[in-house]
Amino acid sequence: MIKNILFDFDGVILDSMKIKGDGFVELFKEYDDLSLKLIEKYHYENGGVSRFEKIKYFYNTLLNKEISQEDVLICADKFSQIIEKQIFNKNNLIRETIYFIEKNYKKYRFHIVSGSEHHELNKLCINFDLKEYFLSIEGSPTKKDILVKKLLEKYNYKKEETILIGDAKSDYNASRLNGIVFYGYNNPELKRLNNYIKNFKEFYL
Repeated sequence: MIKNILFDFDGVILDSMKIKGDGFVELFKEYDDLSLKLIEKYHYENGGVSRFEKIKYFYNTLLNKEISQEDVLICADKFSQIIEKQIFNKNNLIRETIYFIEKNYKKYRFHIVSGSEHHELNKLCINFDLKEYFLSIEGSPTKKDILVKKLLEKYNYKKEETILIGDAKSDYNASRLNGIVFYGYNNPELKRLNNYIKNFKEFYL
């Protein structure tokens, strides 16, 4: 019997992939078109990976340059400023997910484990009046598999009673590494898995 549901945020609760994709292009606009296309491609193919890791990837892999942790944080802050206006728009909430959360938050114990930056994530949940539905809201720079591990330990949750819902391979990997069941959502590539949510209004456990 499932008692605990861990939600990814981007792509599951908030439709933010394009906002953030455009944000990365703006952040790195001084570089050549090929590099911009490659970072944009990496962003879309790696939902659930934090902005910190994507910034490192851009410099270390695409540009073959070193970047200090301090400069990563500076870039991440600039990125937050670029996307701030659009990311806080309530029209980008995924309504069917909100419907499920509002209907079931007393039936299950809900948590958010996200690749979104931790403080921004919490501000978003306050802005969207979602905070009351979740026992905890955790984001990056801590990696998702570590967030899940710590959550299971802190709340002493049984793995067989806990699932993670996400839209990316990183969500699936975080579930697998922690021995909990994964449910894919909002990503056709995840439909091959045994558990896939086509529509939250028709989703039952």
